[in-house]
Amino acid sequence: MSSIPQNQDNRKEISDFSAKFIHEFRIGKLLFKCNAGKAKGVPVMDIFRYLLCLIFSDRSDYMQRRTGTSDCTFSKNTMYRFLNNAKINWQRFIVLLSSRIIIDFMKPLTDENRKDVFIVDDSLFDRSRSRKTELLANVFDHCSMKFKRGYRMLTLGWSDGNSFVPVDYCLLSEPEDKNLLCEANPCDGRSLAGKRRSQSRRKATDVMVELVAAAQKAGITARYILFDSWFSSPKTIITLKKERGLDTIAMIKKGKTKYLY
Repeated sequence: MSSIPQNQDNRKEISDFSAKFIHEFRIGKLLFKCNAGKAKGVPVMDIFRYLLCLIFSDRSDYMQRRTGTSDCTFSKNTMYRFLNNAKINWQRFIVLLSSRIIIDFMKPLTDENRKDVFIVDDSLFDRSRSRKTELLANVFDHCSMKFKRGYRMLTLGWSDGNSFVPVDYCLLSEPEDKNLLCEANPCDGRSLAGKRRSQSRRKATDVMVELVAAAQKAGITARYILFDSWFSSPKTIITLKKERGLDTIAMIKKGKTKYLY
């Protein structure tokens, strides 16, 4: 089998693919709903289309600009200002985009008798070299069975047994102050930044219910919810059944709790 040469120019195919994806799922309207708009300057869709194509290209933005192969018409500062804009609700954007993909693309291809599920899991977001990052905490890593600097990446996904679509996510710090290494900067609690910081200090089980509620509000439906034994407390299982109408499939924690069905 021959290897693919590094100088292969597939930018046109990538550009056509991204344009088709943006048009089919109406990405512009989704960005507008998430406060990703500009009064003047480079259009938001030009920046988003360039970033989407950059994911599938074989070179980073830095290398493309350095070698002169980039067809970007705006500066890198414009791109970074767009990515670092604190007013853009990227979490809502992912929920709306996944909802459109599942409802418009996945559901018509799936038989009604197939059981679809929500899947919840958390993983370590390692920041071992960080020292002054906001809400940095000592997080317990279940793989190495050690505490590490970083955050917990709580992820909610949807699956029909054959395909998996990420729906929502959240970075969690530690609710207890003894494990917190850096305090958060003061900000208005009504703002998006304030809500994110408040969300990161709550319990993972409570945040999980909020992510499921946001997914259902966007129109995503599932029959069951799957997670590991860490989330399977009686309170969580009852809350998901009564408030969200979901039956749980999970391993039960070892303990003296008795369950009746």
